[in-house]
Amino acid sequence: QVQLVESGGGLVQAGGSLRLSCAASGISASISVMGWYRQAAGKQREWVASATSGGTTNYADSVKGRFTISRDNAKNTVYLQMNSLKPEGTAVYYCYAHMVIGSKWGQGTQVTVSS
Repeated sequence: QVQLVESGGGLVQAGGSLRLSCAASGISASISVMGWYRQAAGKQREWVASATSGGTTNYADSVKGRFTISRDNAKNTVYLQMNSLKPEGTAVYYCYAHMVIGSKWGQGTQVTVSS
């Protein structure tokens, strides 16, 4: 069974940093894209960043220059290094994986940024 498990969320002060990890297991097909969305309370889910298996990365304008996404293809793991965090970054962060056989989402990890 395909599973994505996130870790690394928590409480941090504004200006601080956190590193999220998402490990995919039970996957037999190659993962073309891995990335992150986030959803703040009462708001729609917002795309944050993505990374292809070939190393191409993309970022939402709201996090560009502060967040860095990276992948370890051998481990089917994606990371999100979040620096200079802002209170508006408080949300549940979800990782996802796009494969030929379909897409899979993680259960989410809470990130809370205090002002």
